[in-house]
Amino acid sequence: MRIGSLEVNMPIILGPMAGVTDWAFRTVCAELGANITVTEMVSSRALVYKDQKSAKLLRKNDGSLCGAQIFGNDPAIMAEAAVLALEISGCDFLDINMGCPMPKIANSGDGCGLMRTPELAGDIVKAVKNAVSVPVTVKCRLGWDKGSLNVLDFTKRMEASGADMVTVHGRTRAMLYSGVADWDMITKVKQNLSIPVIANGDITGADTAIKCLKRTGADGIMIGRSTFGDPWVFAEVRAALAGEQIPQRPCLKDRIQVAVHQFELAEQDHGEHIACLEARKHFAWYLRGVSHSSYYKNQISSMKNMEDIYRIAKEIICNNCLA
Repeated sequence: MRIGSLEVNMPIILGPMAGVTDWAFRTVCAELGANITVTEMVSSRALVYKDQKSAKLLRKNDGSLCGAQIFGNDPAIMAEAAVLALEISGCDFLDINMGCPMPKIANSGDGCGLMRTPELAGDIVKAVKNAVSVPVTVKCRLGWDKGSLNVLDFTKRMEASGADMVTVHGRTRAMLYSGVADWDMITKVKQNLSIPVIANGDITGADTAIKCLKRTGADGIMIGRSTFGDPWVFAEVRAALAGEQIPQRPCLKDRIQVAVHQFELAEQDHGEHIACLEARKHFAWYLRGVSHSSYYKNQISSMKNMEDIYRIAKEIICNNCLA
């Protein structure tokens, strides 16, 4: 499959998620089978105003194609920010967020709010496309709510405006992350476009990945919240799509070692203090399904330094909780 000038065999994409898909987590997911990753979304205005905190979110990971994702609702600012994002990151493509449902973003006309102004959304894609030489992709939803399911017309406009690929989350803005993703609407999008279409929503593992691709005919899949504490989902999906035996889930010791590896990468990227704050939620996710994990989660919630991480990890492994 081609995304503009890029060629990739069956995209298995780590979805961009604010506060989750930092450089460390993207690196781990790429190591374990995600062949495309996307940065956390970054404000176009923040980039143009030279906000260093925003710029740091754009660090490109190794091991996969990597896209820089930006959001905003002004074509000129988005174009300028796209150039800056690529200069800062060296990423392989530029992704435009038109799917974020959070009120602070969408109600300001950014993210999924752009689905209420499709002409403006098209102008943004045109402006960004004219400003950069890498492929430009769009992530959107089905529409604002059930009364405005405009994804078919919207994605057709994105294609006409120059988008090289679209990712569709099978929910409306009003649904946030509740209910069931509508894969049938993604099927219609795929049938309506000539550019690649990526399916997103309710893909939790190998079985649902296979079902989603068969149902939608999509060119690839994007996995989001199911990756929390479970980057091995990519290896499972990759094996299933290749018709190979699905690998067994690693033992608890190996899972904890991967978690610690991620936190060490985060320390390199953010420094110890921020890395440990971020590790609190990630470490808890890695312990999902582990017997007596609440005891360790109480300790994790107050971690302050890497020594705390190493101590808790060692204790979990030594006590050999059942995975």
